[in-house]
Amino acid sequence: MLSGSNDEEQDIMFFHRVDSDEIIYQTEKKSCKIIGKYVMGDLLGEGSYGKVKEMLDSETLCRRAVKILKRRKLRRIPNGEQNVQREIQLLKTLRHKNVIELVDVMYNPEKEKMYLVMEYCVGVLQEMLESTANKKFPNWQAHWYFIQLIEGLQYLHSSGIIHKDIKPGNLLITLDDTLKISDLGVAEALDRFAPDDTCYTSQGSPAFQPPEIANGMEKFSGFKVDIWSSGVTLYNLVTGKYPFEGGTIFKLFECIGQGDVVIPEELEDQLIDLLKGMLHKNPELRIPLENIIRHPWVIRKPPKTLERVPIPPLRGDELHTMTVLPYLYDYHYGDQSSSTQYISERQLNEEKKISMQEACTNNKGSSSKKACKSDGRQTSCLNMRKLASCHPS
Repeated sequence: MLSGSNDEEQDIMFFHRVDSDEIIYQTEKKSCKIIGKYVMGDLLGEGSYGKVKEMLDSETLCRRAVKILKRRKLRRIPNGEQNVQREIQLLKTLRHKNVIELVDVMYNPEKEKMYLVMEYCVGVLQEMLESTANKKFPNWQAHWYFIQLIEGLQYLHSSGIIHKDIKPGNLLITLDDTLKISDLGVAEALDRFAPDDTCYTSQGSPAFQPPEIANGMEKFSGFKVDIWSSGVTLYNLVTGKYPFEGGTIFKLFECIGQGDVVIPEELEDQLIDLLKGMLHKNPELRIPLENIIRHPWVIRKPPKTLERVPIPPLRGDELHTMTVLPYLYDYHYGDQSSSTQYISERQLNEEKKISMQEACTNNKGSSSKKACKSDGRQTSCLNMRKLASCHPS
């Protein structure tokens, strides 16, 4: 009987409570992945069509970005495959400093993957706007990006291409602050023998569509659609708002089609005049691109101030350091350090507290004080992107 009771005691399981901040996590080991002549880096972003990663051209040592598209995913998106093929065909013919360049296209039939190798950009205008408290740029910075947008748009129109989806989310920024028009998935190339720029379809973002599309016109001027969406973009850059808003697409289109544009009076007169011309409800009276280029607000150079919206850091890295380097080091030398990197939530939050104190010391404005208070929350290892693949050690 005694031996039986001892066996029962041995079978009893004990659970010890451990605080989450005491758990030690091991970071994921970086293993080098090479596709063709390109070395893959970290994830830059992710959209409805697929992932975007950094990569390095091993022959030219040029930094690139690659869109990784899966055919299985594209089939689930309306016109997904057609839009991608259209973008590839258009970008192959385009070369301009303010239009994103398609460098290479690769296919993997076995995995049904497509790789679009593009110029490397460090930021998106939309993300820059969202990183500020008032969601807008200072006047000189908005002017700088707008004139680049117009130069890129002039090139597209001269090439017979209508973008149809101009918006801050499709305007990328390079390391040297050059704007690149991207995402030509819904763009349309006019027939070279077409008598005018008449279009019959539109798939652009609803908030940037002109009244003629909102009111359901069967045909419309493609160039004037881009003028309107560029006007909405400029309005957004200088005010932090949209000229028309609605809780549903139906209400939004009703406002665009029937409402009047209200431009804030605090804007300078020349800018107000330009916005009124670009956002004219009648497409025939909407200011043409050649007049925008000669407009007084576009020609003049606003005084540059110290106020500036920086490109948001990528996972805390303000310098946007090349993420391919750790993979290259591992490939050539074997990155022994990555296999022994451990971190706990307590260490993570201690580092965060120190960096917060330094930031609060360096920035003593009222807005920074709010940020100091709001960012005092504890961080979890499981929620850290750079530790997304970590596991309890």
